[in-house]
Amino acid sequence: MSKAITKLAAACAATGLVATPVLAEKASELTYINGSLGRDAEGQLQERGFAHISTHKNNMGYVYSYWWDGADDDCVSVEVYNGRVETITDASDQDCGHHKGDAGAAVAAVAGAAILGALLTHKSHHHEDKNHFSNSDAEQLYERGYKDGLHNYPFHNPEKEQAYVDGYHAGVNERTANGDHHYGRGGHAQVARFKDLKDARAAGGMSELERRGFRQVDNFTSGNTRYSIQWQPQSRQCVQVTIADGRFYDVRDIGNHPKCR
Repeated sequence: MSKAITKLAAACAATGLVATPVLAEKASELTYINGSLGRDAEGQLQERGFAHISTHKNNMGYVYSYWWDGADDDCVSVEVYNGRVETITDASDQDCGHHKGDAGAAVAAVAGAAILGALLTHKSHHHEDKNHFSNSDAEQLYERGYKDGLHNYPFHNPEKEQAYVDGYHAGVNERTANGDHHYGRGGHAQVARFKDLKDARAAGGMSELERRGFRQVDNFTSGNTRYSIQWQPQSRQCVQVTIADGRFYDVRDIGNHPKCR
């Protein structure tokens, strides 16, 4: 999602500002924003009386943001991929940190009061069908699993319930997506950057990897896709580059390889 929509989230959390309602609408009446850039969509939603509540990423590159119209008690979810709006759908009041008709919860969602701790932290999009469970017990199990996975707590499912398993996987997914900037090294270990080269043109990307101390130690193709194994001896990083359509489609640290030494 655009940097602007991320800044909007921070601004809402810090100041509690809510856009003045002009004309509240359901998601079905907002589909004209599909295909818009994230930064343009946020302005259009604000004009319609919606305030930003939260933003979530997954490890497939999708970004979900939740928007609340206090005048009509409407919550919508906006799905963004590659910087553009894919879908906008209705979401539950609870997805926006509200209970139906509960003015206290509405205030808490904006001001960040402790009452939010009693609300579910996972959102509709975390479920595979993008709907919360109708069974409250299953929903609470999913929530516990989500929190455990999100905060890297050990998997603990004494009930042996699938709802907990699904929630745990959703939490791990979001934690992984939120940490995609990290190189997996702790302490004062030096690392060579490479994640910023995703989507770079192949020729320029290869030259930049070499400039950063990497050298190619293996190279193979599969169909129209080429794979390059890069080794950085100083930081001992073994990186696999996937090249498709003349660009770095994927760049990741694979830990080890017979020729990374």
